[in-house]
Amino acid sequence: MSSLAYDSTALLGRQLQRIKHAPGVLILTQTMPITMLLFFGYVFGSALAVPGEQYRAYLVPGLVVATAANGLMTGMFQAAQDSHRGVMDRLRTLPMSRAAVPVGQSAADLLTTALGMIPLMLVGLAVGWRIERGIAGALGAFGLVMLLRLATTWAGSFLGLLTRSEEAAGQLGSATFILPLLSNAYIPTDRLPGWLRTIAEWNPISAVASAVRDLCGNASPAADAAWPVAHPVAGSLAWCAVLLVVFVPLSVRRYARSGR
Repeated sequence: MSSLAYDSTALLGRQLQRIKHAPGVLILTQTMPITMLLFFGYVFGSALAVPGEQYRAYLVPGLVVATAANGLMTGMFQAAQDSHRGVMDRLRTLPMSRAAVPVGQSAADLLTTALGMIPLMLVGLAVGWRIERGIAGALGAFGLVMLLRLATTWAGSFLGLLTRSEEAAGQLGSATFILPLLSNAYIPTDRLPGWLRTIAEWNPISAVASAVRDLCGNASPAADAAWPVAHPVAGSLAWCAVLLVVFVPLSVRRYARSGR
């Protein structure tokens, strides 16, 4: 096993132990999307022109993608916490790969996110969401969701390493809640004003949400939408590739230089 793989596996174990000793965070990340599904689906859904069950079938993929995009906030806070509490300084003194810490954190986050998605999807099935295109479409949709989570976690790690305190990271991370609102995660974008529709459709969350709906057979891509939404699978892959190409080397470089 290579040094990076061995060291990353060790850091993965550390992150899982960290979650084990703070189960409240995991419980919150699982229950919050379910609460939003029930609230939006039955309260907001009743005020929309779309019938309730049809809206909930539209909403579930959007909530799954919005939950994945929260990797930005999670990665930011974890990186800032380790950095400002001196954990990274201690890890940096060990004979290990400089990329192992962010890689281990990302792997642990992916694992817990994948497990945390199960209750949300089960509740989604209970309230009317269905997978219409079989197991292949479902696996493709899940793969794109996890890819978005990986990309946003790396972006969050870099931003967390840039912050000067845990409080600043928490405040900046909390501000990211607006990103799913400026997308098609919760509502269709075709009735938005032109300028706002353009912003929403070029949001990476919109591309992945549209891809999940398309792959699961919940809604077809809008032909008159911006390119990432009109071609959602290609758009999702392109957005995730851009985020990873930009933030993986930046995060590793920033981690290696922190504290100097």
